[in-house]
Amino acid sequence: MTHFLQDILRQPQELERALGHLSGVGRHGLQTAADAIRKARHVYLTGIGSSWHAAFGAGAIFSRAGRPVYMQDAGELVQFATFPAESVIIAISRSGRSVEIVNLLAKARQSGATVIGVTNSTDGVLAREAQLSILVPTLRDHAISVNTYSTLAVAAAALACAAVDSFDDKLAASLRSASAETERRIPNWQKQIAGNNWFAPGKLVHFLARGGSLGSCHEARLLWEEGAKSGATALGTGSFRHGPQEMVVEGTRFGMWIDGQRSREQDLSVARDLRHLGSSVVLIGQDLSPDAGDLVFQLPHVDAEWQFMIDILPAQLAAEYLARLSGVDCDSFRICSYIVEDEYGLIGAGVAARKNAE
Repeated sequence: MTHFLQDILRQPQELERALGHLSGVGRHGLQTAADAIRKARHVYLTGIGSSWHAAFGAGAIFSRAGRPVYMQDAGELVQFATFPAESVIIAISRSGRSVEIVNLLAKARQSGATVIGVTNSTDGVLAREAQLSILVPTLRDHAISVNTYSTLAVAAAALACAAVDSFDDKLAASLRSASAETERRIPNWQKQIAGNNWFAPGKLVHFLARGGSLGSCHEARLLWEEGAKSGATALGTGSFRHGPQEMVVEGTRFGMWIDGQRSREQDLSVARDLRHLGSSVVLIGQDLSPDAGDLVFQLPHVDAEWQFMIDILPAQLAAEYLARLSGVDCDSFRICSYIVEDEYGLIGAGVAARKNAE
């Protein structure tokens, strides 16, 4: 069994633990950060890599509540943003040491902005230097961000809920129940994946989603590239309909997330048309017809606004399976460092050291 798969299989327990923390001993810190957001004139929501994808669920919650936030990845904010007075920056980072996050902290200090750090690492720069910190206790993943991704996504969304309404015991309990049911569904999802001809080594895959599931969509693209070492794209389903569909040919692969509440019929009609055009389509969502796609992952019931919490798991399982099918090592990085702490080039220090030793 790969380390990647081991990390995926323990994810429901890590989600339940994170939810218990946020509704228990971490509630005070969550509420203090939410109070700061409500008082701010400008709110920025950011991260880099998988931590940036973890922001999408929270961003959707803010927007639906009529409290829009500025969403840009940390690399863009560092280089191109100027923070006005009375700004709050919600910075998400599993390690708290990524170079863009460290530089963003320095820029925030100079502008007088308040930083709320959402992180898994108590010893990271983000946890030490942010004015307010939400620390999520999660066992470190072997390489690819799995549990650190999903628990940060949950923490950021819980913060958004607390800021625009409340993150109460009832909501936390329902989410923990959904996580437990997700664990029970994993074996069936694995059976669906095994031997399915949707999976083809080296085949480009296009991922489509809306709302909070856009985070899962972009994270799946990253998992394909990082884990299976294979090409993928990620795009909003609405945006895809405005030109990109011209690339569709017989045999094109798609993975689509169907929202639990909004745009369901519109997006299911996109899936039908893609199949009519000869594409092979995987669907992930709640209450879907088994024949709506070539492969359909049925999610347990969860509040539509929180579907992103669990709808990444089928994609994670799929990426791990494709890596094994392709004969590539999903448990190590050929080029990238585990934590990118330098702004130059592509080859991490650890990779460079190994190459020099060869």
